[in-house]
Amino acid sequence: QVQLVESGGGLVQTGGSLRVSCAASGRTFSPYTVGWWRQFPGKEREFVSAIRSDGRTVHYSDSVRGRFTISSADTKNTVVNLQMTNLQPEDTAVYYCAATLTTLPRTMASVREASNYDYWGQGTQVTVSS
Repeated sequence: QVQLVESGGGLVQTGGSLRVSCAASGRTFSPYTVGWWRQFPGKEREFVSAIRSDGRTVHYSDSVRGRFTISSADTKNTVVNLQMTNLQPEDTAVYYCAATLTTLPRTMASVREASNYDYWGQGTQVTVSS
């Protein structure tokens, strides 16, 4: 059984920084693409960022580009970090990581499609106070 566990959420003031991490465990598992998503109360999950299996190809939503940085801590995407800077109250959400078992088409649309992800973590709360 594959598990994705997020960590590192918490409370931060406006303009502050946080790093959330996603660790994959279970049977031999090397995620092809790992994505970060977030969900606001009463809303659907929205795409935040993703990193492909090469560990270098990354994608960001317009709302976080330039403020968030995704990176892989190893060569297999089994630990993926999302460094968040200049956090704003509108970034307050539950952040989820997700992973795919297959290679996605090399398009932005493919990483932004939630149904393409095979495994999801339980989420970690990020709260930005004003």
